[in-house]
Amino acid sequence: MHIVLLESLGVSSALLSAHSEKLASLGHTLSVYERCTEPAAVAERCRDADAVMLANMPLNAACFEGCERLKYVDIAFTGVDHVPMDYFRARGIRVSNASGYATEAVAELCIEYMISLLRKVNAVEQRCRQGGSKDGLVGRLLRGKTVGIVGCGAIGKRVAELCKAFGCRVLAYNRSAVHSPAVDEQLPLEELLQRSDIVSLHVPLTAETAKLIGREQLALMKDGALLLNTARGGVVDTEAVVAALRSGKLGGCAADVFETEPPLADHPLFHTPNTLVTPHIGFASAESLELRAEMVFDNLYAWLGGTILNEVK
Repeated sequence: MHIVLLESLGVSSALLSAHSEKLASLGHTLSVYERCTEPAAVAERCRDADAVMLANMPLNAACFEGCERLKYVDIAFTGVDHVPMDYFRARGIRVSNASGYATEAVAELCIEYMISLLRKVNAVEQRCRQGGSKDGLVGRLLRGKTVGIVGCGAIGKRVAELCKAFGCRVLAYNRSAVHSPAVDEQLPLEELLQRSDIVSLHVPLTAETAKLIGREQLALMKDGALLLNTARGGVVDTEAVVAALRSGKLGGCAADVFETEPPLADHPLFHTPNTLVTPHIGFASAESLELRAEMVFDNLYAWLGGTILNEVK
């Protein structure tokens, strides 16, 4: 089999070489490329591939035109909204992902966001660099806050567990029943928004969740509440969030994801008060990237052996 890796997995060359050698010993070949999203170039690289591996580079169906041998796509990422799943399904191409590799990394980032926003770390740091004091910038504790988790899968549950360790009350909104001792109540979205001091988003981007948080939902939230988005940029109405921040309705916002990534230099959330922005770092820790590589190669070896792990239907 010919396997094509379309972009870096963020791991050492030694680890990648070890997998390449293992594949060769099994009678397969691995071709490794630098990231390129130009459809014609991707199609040429994949033309003779039986399996393709990638992380989060956005690809459309044109990238796979002429790839008659392609039978398997191995995605080193949790979400699959960046690849043409309908095209793969129509052609009978099997797809696996690496769901779970970044659970701890994203959950820890959420806690960092909560504490930084509550303690006004960005503003205090700037004041300190200018030789000033904390006067007028004294923050609040995470302990005792009510945290609403919107989307209580693996990451949402882990955020809930960490919040409980800080002494928070945890509410959850989820389309199916949530079984977690860290969740105090499972509620409809509207009630969760009304009762939460902090709302953390962990839903996939689908037709149902696009702009899930808009003007009506923001209006339900407590004055001064915090909103965190480590899910996908499209699950919020950015214009509505910007308006809520500027009016003071929202007390703060943290965004690790945007409608377009990397985000445009003039993205409106770059110019709003009490806002933390990061360029999709939630998954990116050394430990989680190593786990991701392990999972994605386990997926590949399983498929080569005739079974499917972590299949996305």
